[in-house]
Amino acid sequence: MRVYFQDTDAGGVVFHAAYLNFFERSRTEWLRGLGVNPVSWSQESGCLIVVRHLELAYRTPARLDDVLYVGARLVACRQAQFTLQQQVRRGDDVLVDAKVNLACVRQRDLYPMAMPDSLRCKLPRTQGDNK
Repeated sequence: MRVYFQDTDAGGVVFHAAYLNFFERSRTEWLRGLGVNPVSWSQESGCLIVVRHLELAYRTPARLDDVLYVGARLVACRQAQFTLQQQVRRGDDVLVDAKVNLACVRQRDLYPMAMPDSLRCKLPRTQGDNK
């Protein structure tokens, strides 16, 4: 993805909170790559995927007009939650590392729920997961 003016501060440096948007877009595309359309899947399953815990490590800033790669990789999976390792890269340089724990909740009341099989069966296996 490209860095646009809306992502930056007055100095042309990506504002720290903009990375959260980059990670969200990456997670959505990661799900699509698994064959899960987040909108229709949520409607069909009655489940929402929400951020439960987030850790970020900023290494070096991105700047206006940079082209970035934002990736996601599954590192853990439990009954009602899963964890992704995400990175923002510019070429070979890692700009930001993130560890994002996501939880499954019921749409109607946001109460935790077991991950629906329609998602679980599409997730890649991880070392030590309990699928």
